[in-house]
Amino acid sequence: MHHYYSAALALTALASEPALAGSSLPATITAHLPVAVNEAERSLAGTVLNDEGEPLPGATVFIKGTFVGTSTDQKGNFRLDASFENGPVTLVFSYVGYDTREIKLEAPELAINVGLSPSATLLNETVVSASRVEENILRAPVTIEKVSSQQIEKLPNPEILSGLGQLKGLDVSSASMLFTSVSTRGFNTAKSERVIQLVDYMDTALPSLNLSPGNLVGIPELDMESIEIIHGPASALYGSNALSGVILFNSKDPFVYEGLSVRLRGGQRDLLDGQVRYAKKLTEKLAIKVNASAFRANDWIADNLDATQSSANPRGSTLGYNAVNRYGDNGYTFNQMQQLPGGTNPELYGKTAYLPGFSEGELIADDNRTTSYRIQGAVSYLLRNDLKLTVEAKHAEGTATYQNISRFRVKGLGTNQYRAELKSSKGFLRLYTTEDFTGNSYELNQLGTLIQNSPLTEGGSVSYAQQFFGTYNAVYSQARRNGLPADAALAAAQTAANQVQLPTSNPRFATLRNTIANDQQPGRGAQQYFNSFLHDISGQRSFQLSERGTNLTVGAAYRQYRLGSNGLLFADKEGKRLKNHEYGAYGQLTQTLLQERLKLAFAGRVDEFKNFKAAFSPRASAVYTVGQNKQHNFRVSYGRAFRSPSQTEQYFYNDIRTGVLIGNVGNGFQGYNLSLFNSPQTLAAAQSNPAVLQPYEYTIAPLKLERVNTGEIGYKGALLPNVYADVSYYRSQYHDFIGAQTFVGNTDGSRPTPQQLSAGYSTAYTDQSKPTRVLYAYYNNNREVRTQGVTAGLTYYFRRFLNITGNYSLNVLDRSSLPSGFQTFFNTPKHKYNVGANGQAGNLSYTVNYRWVQGHLQEMPFATGTITDYSTTDAYVGYTVPKLKSTFQAGVTNAFNTNNVQVFGGPQIGRLGYLGLRFDL
Repeated sequence: MHHYYSAALALTALASEPALAGSSLPATITAHLPVAVNEAERSLAGTVLNDEGEPLPGATVFIKGTFVGTSTDQKGNFRLDASFENGPVTLVFSYVGYDTREIKLEAPELAINVGLSPSATLLNETVVSASRVEENILRAPVTIEKVSSQQIEKLPNPEILSGLGQLKGLDVSSASMLFTSVSTRGFNTAKSERVIQLVDYMDTALPSLNLSPGNLVGIPELDMESIEIIHGPASALYGSNALSGVILFNSKDPFVYEGLSVRLRGGQRDLLDGQVRYAKKLTEKLAIKVNASAFRANDWIADNLDATQSSANPRGSTLGYNAVNRYGDNGYTFNQMQQLPGGTNPELYGKTAYLPGFSEGELIADDNRTTSYRIQGAVSYLLRNDLKLTVEAKHAEGTATYQNISRFRVKGLGTNQYRAELKSSKGFLRLYTTEDFTGNSYELNQLGTLIQNSPLTEGGSVSYAQQFFGTYNAVYSQARRNGLPADAALAAAQTAANQVQLPTSNPRFATLRNTIANDQQPGRGAQQYFNSFLHDISGQRSFQLSERGTNLTVGAAYRQYRLGSNGLLFADKEGKRLKNHEYGAYGQLTQTLLQERLKLAFAGRVDEFKNFKAAFSPRASAVYTVGQNKQHNFRVSYGRAFRSPSQTEQYFYNDIRTGVLIGNVGNGFQGYNLSLFNSPQTLAAAQSNPAVLQPYEYTIAPLKLERVNTGEIGYKGALLPNVYADVSYYRSQYHDFIGAQTFVGNTDGSRPTPQQLSAGYSTAYTDQSKPTRVLYAYYNNNREVRTQGVTAGLTYYFRRFLNITGNYSLNVLDRSSLPSGFQTFFNTPKHKYNVGANGQAGNLSYTVNYRWVQGHLQEMPFATGTITDYSTTDAYVGYTVPKLKSTFQAGVTNAFNTNNVQVFGGPQIGRLGYLGLRFDL
């Protein structure tokens, strides 16, 4: 990210003298060399130090108002070419946690010593995401966090997003080692669909699913300059899906961060992690960079064998039960209309028996390795000092476990991305394309079910499931004829039936598993397939309307989806890709008043969609600054945001034979609740009297946008010279949340006739040639859901070797107006907190953090249940040897291996320790 510093961002407004007034270690020009201004001799060089005379590696040095800059090496040294043909130049020196300094130079200098003083109030920190223009973080109009490259390097987590759980107000949930979802202010899901994740403003979401797979397809940590996180609604500037916030990853500029960097890590669970970054200025105007990374480890395996909320029987029942992390443990309700061989025992009518099923470990078998491979190259060219052209290409793919309506083993899932960007100090024009692909990914529920529904022998007509339920019925009947009590007969039936399930040690299990996992045809195979494209073009321009602090920013964006699945995921029949689009325009007007102590901002955006009505997203904010050094900042804001339904929610058509997962952008659906089919008598009576079906009717309208309105107040600043605080309170009202419902209906949306219901009942509506099926369709909930919450963070800068941090988050769901049992999918703890310490002593740096999360209800499509309180202690230590240009590293997550189940139905995230080495040349 490039910084365009102004006098408002610097603590000292410097004129023509190269001294740093007020600094405990003045910036001095230790040599005044009368160098002629020509192409061969116009270098600037020197050292950046702290107020104790120690070098500051990684400090940035920019020529003010341009993209021309560099960063210091491990000894704090820098070198930069500058042209003095147009007069003096001003150098801007900055480093995280230190006051920004400016020096005006009349001619080249080769021995510039610059001292930077610690800034307890972080007055030099700037962000760009909050208002889409650069501003001081203290005066940002909304709750925002920034994580520097130095902080990123000290996060020990194998997946960078999971490390962001140390921040206030941020919910992170890991469904596996490399698949983490992120949310703010509640409604956490496994897809992070309400938080936009961007890398240099490119969306990291898969176009097919509109989900962000953590940093699985992002950029390596070596290339991250910073991460910015906006809490709450941001559609006024970011449009669709910025309902709950934005996470922006800023990569390192090859003009500023040159050289070769290598990071190697190895540790528990056979962890091997390697990253390499190389950047070089080939000329003063041309620079390149290349990134590559490879990660592998043994993944965490979910093994929750408790009964699901939907299980008809409790754990331990002699009829069996449906377990959370068991797949293929399908149930069958004995009934009069579906007679089993020899006749179903009437005593079993209405009872549901379950197959034993297979564990996650059994289905994944030796495929528990999680991997991530990423490679990226970029070329940047300075058309002018303040106008840069960048062209980039990136390929990323990974293997992990993802959880949503089921648990999916994503193997080789990834994206290809291409970007071209023209950027100046006033704005940008950006084009990018994302292509996603599935590799050899498969779904565990389908895999287990299809193994159970496979024939006992190739070409046979009896499946393992049919044999199981037939055996259960026959043994139960025989036991009753032999005089056994009902309970004993049920136990005997279960024992006998369990013995006929296909054992995982049988070679046929491995054969079926591999065949089904590699078959893409729904209803026959469990492999997933999609291959879609997202094309995005956007532009922005900023204008200074007056010298009195009036500024205007305008922008526009267009994106097109081209969805492809060969009819296996979407309704893209006949090989024709489905096309969808949305576009929007935004504007933001800012005004500073009262000697720049009051900052007012008004933003608004209008978005248009192919399938939905236009949406307007306003945001109004005010920031008032007090204190001699402007160290106290009070903010208030109001915003409205929305989320458009994902591409699957719009265009889904996945016929898995037992049901159809179907999108809802047509005319809606009319059908019947599944409770009807527990009453075959009603179904029979409907043949002559259709009116008896009316109590079971179910109707859903076509989808529309989710919406939220949020008001927020907050404070950010220095309570004391060494104590920095950030506190906020928000209150939100949500409308039209998207959920899903299972019912029986016709695939064209019409309501089935009594005759269609009767004809399909005997086969449980699995006949793929018939219109009447079990449907899983999306709808908008018409209940308003209200939430409120508080975040509070405190940092005490005691000394350079010891900084103490702490934060607390409160999220409250208002159930006063909601009916009992109403599902909100809030999925967020009421209370959570972090306590940590970090610092640097000489060449030694460290960080340690303890995170505690209160247990809470999680309502997920895969499973619903309560996770208990969990905690994790993470730590990092690094020792730098400047002569070797190396840093020796060690880190651990969940050091004490405490309970750390973050997702209901997900695995225990146990201890993971590593040793590493970083080399910078």
